[in-house]
Amino acid sequence: MKTGFKNIIHFVKKFLDNQQQELRLNLCCVAHLCNNFSIQQLNIKPLFIFSFFIFHFALLSAQQTQKIYLSGTGKDHTVDWQFYVTAGKNAGKWTTIPVPSNWELHGFGKYDYGFAKDTVRGKEQGLYKYTFNAPANYKTKQVNLVFEGVMTDAEVKVNGQPAGPIHQGAFYAFKYDITPLLKEGDNLLEVTVAKHSSNQSVNEAERKADFWIFGGIFRPVYLEVLSKQHINHIAIDAKADGSFKANVDVKASTANAVLGQLMTTGGKPVGAAFTKAIKRGDTSVIIQTVLPNAKQWTPETPNLYYVQVNLLDKGKVIHTIKQRFGFRTVEVKQRDGIYVNGVKVKMKGVNRHSFHPESGRTTSKQISIDDVLMMKDMNMNAVRMAHYPPDDHFLDVCDSLGLFVMDELAGWHGNYDTKTGSKLLKEMIDHDVNHPSIIIWANGNEGGHNLELDSLFTAYDIQKRPVVHPWQLFGGIETQHYRQYNYGIGNYNNGREIVMPTEFLHGQYDGGHGAGLEDYWHMMWHDPLSAGGFLWDFQDQAVVRRDLYDSLDTDKHRGADGIVGPYREKEGSYYTIKEVWSPIFIERREIAEGFNGKLNIENRYHFTNTNQCSFTYSFNSLIDKKKQPIKGVITAPNLKPSEKGSIQIPLPSNWNQYDVLYVTAFGPGKNEIFTWSFPISRPAEVVKTLVPLKANNKVQVSEQDTVFIASANGVTVRINKQNGSLVSVQNIKNNIPFTNGPVIEEGATNFKNFTQRFDGDTLVIASTFDRKNSYNTLEWRVYPTGIVKMQVKYFPAQMFTSMVGVNFSFPESQMKGVEYMGDGPYRVWKNRLKGNRFGIWNKTYNNTETGEQWNYPEFKGYHSNMYWVKFITTTQPFTVYTENEGLFFRLFTPAWKTDQWHNYEPIFPSGDISFMHGISSIGSKTQGNETTGPMGQKYIFYDYEKDPGRALKMVLYFDFR
Repeated sequence: MKTGFKNIIHFVKKFLDNQQQELRLNLCCVAHLCNNFSIQQLNIKPLFIFSFFIFHFALLSAQQTQKIYLSGTGKDHTVDWQFYVTAGKNAGKWTTIPVPSNWELHGFGKYDYGFAKDTVRGKEQGLYKYTFNAPANYKTKQVNLVFEGVMTDAEVKVNGQPAGPIHQGAFYAFKYDITPLLKEGDNLLEVTVAKHSSNQSVNEAERKADFWIFGGIFRPVYLEVLSKQHINHIAIDAKADGSFKANVDVKASTANAVLGQLMTTGGKPVGAAFTKAIKRGDTSVIIQTVLPNAKQWTPETPNLYYVQVNLLDKGKVIHTIKQRFGFRTVEVKQRDGIYVNGVKVKMKGVNRHSFHPESGRTTSKQISIDDVLMMKDMNMNAVRMAHYPPDDHFLDVCDSLGLFVMDELAGWHGNYDTKTGSKLLKEMIDHDVNHPSIIIWANGNEGGHNLELDSLFTAYDIQKRPVVHPWQLFGGIETQHYRQYNYGIGNYNNGREIVMPTEFLHGQYDGGHGAGLEDYWHMMWHDPLSAGGFLWDFQDQAVVRRDLYDSLDTDKHRGADGIVGPYREKEGSYYTIKEVWSPIFIERREIAEGFNGKLNIENRYHFTNTNQCSFTYSFNSLIDKKKQPIKGVITAPNLKPSEKGSIQIPLPSNWNQYDVLYVTAFGPGKNEIFTWSFPISRPAEVVKTLVPLKANNKVQVSEQDTVFIASANGVTVRINKQNGSLVSVQNIKNNIPFTNGPVIEEGATNFKNFTQRFDGDTLVIASTFDRKNSYNTLEWRVYPTGIVKMQVKYFPAQMFTSMVGVNFSFPESQMKGVEYMGDGPYRVWKNRLKGNRFGIWNKTYNNTETGEQWNYPEFKGYHSNMYWVKFITTTQPFTVYTENEGLFFRLFTPAWKTDQWHNYEPIFPSGDISFMHGISSIGSKTQGNETTGPMGQKYIFYDYEKDPGRALKMVLYFDFR
């Protein structure tokens, strides 16, 4: 009999080869059953088996849970419901509103940042009505009404009857069994939503927080239609060794077995099917199996599987559920580190709110995809949910694209009471438990920890993932926020616990984030007790104010904390993070004579060999644009994680005739990790190529009152005879208002005793050195071509100095833009130099204030590695070249914000345009610049003897022609 039955199975399998993968899977499952139960036990006649399979597998979709949306699925797909708001804008009238949404973003109620005093607190409610149809067959089903998220208290009625108790807590999915309340045909759903909760602990945890407070049904609403007997829930524990265990909650009266089958995401069954009998009265069963050679889930290899679980009644499939999962193991080893799949990992993480400027907390799967892709592009491997559980599609994307996730129970300086928190915690874990991306739970934030809930994380989570208290030392993991570099005496960086700050380098405006990260990450990477950390935060929280002409509002400084803007505009720190957190680290290398094409690298992946990556190179000419680049492929070395080695660039014979070498690394998925640039030409060589000094013209010089007047080739400059300052510039077309310099920054502008002479055909106007009174010297040279050269030798006034250089004046109103050769296109700080690329850049003038306007890159500020810069003005351009390596140029002074601690205020020179040997660093909201690490500290320059040979030397060439 068994042989005949297997023949039938084979025939049906062949018949279904072109059908859905799910049908083939279930066929395998039933075949497995037939090996465990005799045909007599199954009570199926052999001649009836074929028709049994065809009939039941054709109806397989009917055995699955039906999900019928009453709302839309996200911000770009909504359904209009009837709506009435009780207070604030547009209150007191019935109209419609899209669901899901936050009602403020549609012109209702009152905008409320968490710190703001809400004059209608407790009065602002939204009343929703929606009519839906229930067919007659719902009487034979169980119908659940599911809300993915409502802010904040939700009172739900169906056909005038309460669906269940009022739900309190905004960020948690909840459901009601509404089967007894339904009638055939139209049914009325009514929801009363209170923006602020009647439960004060919910307000303490969610509403009195450092983020925008919205109201509304902000996540989807749908019906779950199930058979009377069904699977309620599956919680999976799948380990890195391939062991699989799942707790299956069932509602069963006559069902007698649960049947499971693992399969790939493409639907191919893997491993053997497995079963578990259900005893009468059971509400849950545990199913187990082992998958040999299971592919592990990591952020670098986000391998996923499905399990399909069937509820059986005497062999008949009466309900089927599919759940995606990944095999991975998380372990905390005290005084050691956090291990995933046996590998110690470091978090390169960021905090993220669920947010969009036009829809508040209502997002979409596309937003989730875009955000995770940007995080991955910055070479991040982790994200923390700030400060509440996210949309389910965000976790789905973290699973599939690969990010570690810290999922967080809401709480910000306040926490839920134990009764409420226990309920919401269970809702969070039930909803999110099966995501392999989640490796850590967080119990509240910054003092918002209810300690009575800690044990419940373990009780509710089948995987027993570690729990942290952000801002505290808990469970052997120190998560203190915004600690200074090298903080701690016997603790933190100088202690014995695992250190993983859940917030560090606060990114308000343009501070933090990239500024200081290079120092912090160097320390974190090399400290065995460091588990990395999380930046604050991903995105500027600017909402579209429907009540203020659709302007974008960050509530002043409170929401301007992002690496990207509200519409995901990229700040300079975006690329700094991308380079500093690159999993391929390239050691610093100066390209000079004798360069052999070798670059030393380190593999900073956790799970990936560099031979899975790829590398390219390109030698480019920036001066001679007709010269074609030389490009090629670099052989990827065989380096395991944490190993060091090198890559070898095949050098062309004329490599040193190019200006720059670009090296790009690509990950296993062909995504660009980073492109490094290595200048080959030196500034002095570029000057020789581009700056003409010889001509048949003569230089004319005269003296008038207090100035020297020098003219050549249509250019006339006036230089002050007392201090050497540039008084005016004119060419044959117009005046150029570039004046009042050089003025030495943080030093004495003590140029004195000027004389003029000719050196061949070149006019020289120079000061006289005096060790006591005029130890800083200035020399001007005017060439027959009209080129003007400035050479300054100078000393900082103090041993410790914030910046050093020379300043000039230029009216900002006449500046249109710049073109320059150097690192770009973003401005830099002393403690944020990485992330740019050497090349030729064009920047149009803007007055962007980082985090308040989002026209990036900002125009004003410091720019690094200058070779030359062309100033494009409302009248005519002029160009400045340098012989100096590593010189900065500064464009004006950005408008700046202050804070109560004065941490964030950067220092800028006097004047308008500067050329500098050293620039200032920047602090953040939470700490001053000098506590972000060595790069944030002042420069040290010691020479009290004022020896001319030790002076800083700056050489500039001005082309005013």
